[in-house]
Amino acid sequence: MKRFLIDYIEHPEADEQGVNNKPGPVITLSRECGCSSNRIAIKLSKILTGYSYLSESKKNVEWKWYNKEIFDEAAKELDRSPDQIKEVFLKEARASIHEISTAFTTERAYDVDEQEVIDHIVGLIRKIALKGNCIIVGRAANLLVKDIPNSLSVKLHAPLEWRIQRIMKISNLNYADARDYVLEVDRQRNLLVEHVAGRPLINTDYDVVFNYGTLPDDLIVDAIVNMLKSKKII
Repeated sequence: MKRFLIDYIEHPEADEQGVNNKPGPVITLSRECGCSSNRIAIKLSKILTGYSYLSESKKNVEWKWYNKEIFDEAAKELDRSPDQIKEVFLKEARASIHEISTAFTTERAYDVDEQEVIDHIVGLIRKIALKGNCIIVGRAANLLVKDIPNSLSVKLHAPLEWRIQRIMKISNLNYADARDYVLEVDRQRNLLVEHVAGRPLINTDYDVVFNYGTLPDDLIVDAIVNMLKSKKII
């Protein structure tokens, strides 16, 4: 998998024909369980679509955001059901709380079929990123856009206790079940990202890390927009 990722980064022109010669712009949103990346992505897509119309080109370019939509597209291309695709990435969403609390392991092995899905998702994310004007949530996307100058990788972080309390509130779980759920979702996501990267990720793999536990959505969105301006991405 590491060689596959390196090939994409070293030869971006080979994985998509007809893509704009200036790839991007693209934003990636990584998140810990309990941080609402979708809300940030929705607000950003609306604001950035407005900015595109105010640009020198005066083109009303829509910024799109992608999360589980990537699974649906991959399902069509691989001629599989969306559930089969999601199963590789969203094991934690299908498991019951009891299964989650007893499922902790230190590694996860991917079989041939799962690896085919992962490779295809990686390729699909890369194509979306090269086309540009997009916000991609999760799926190790920050690793796949590092070579694109017009990119910004964001991570949403919050203290474990804050995230547990939030999951208790929105999912009506008790403390123990909410804690098990948060830890397992984080574990599943980290295992997949480490599988793609070939190593654990650290904060310097992102351009910016926000504490979602102390910063409201609008402040985070405003900060991201200002960073995009400073980097002349918009």
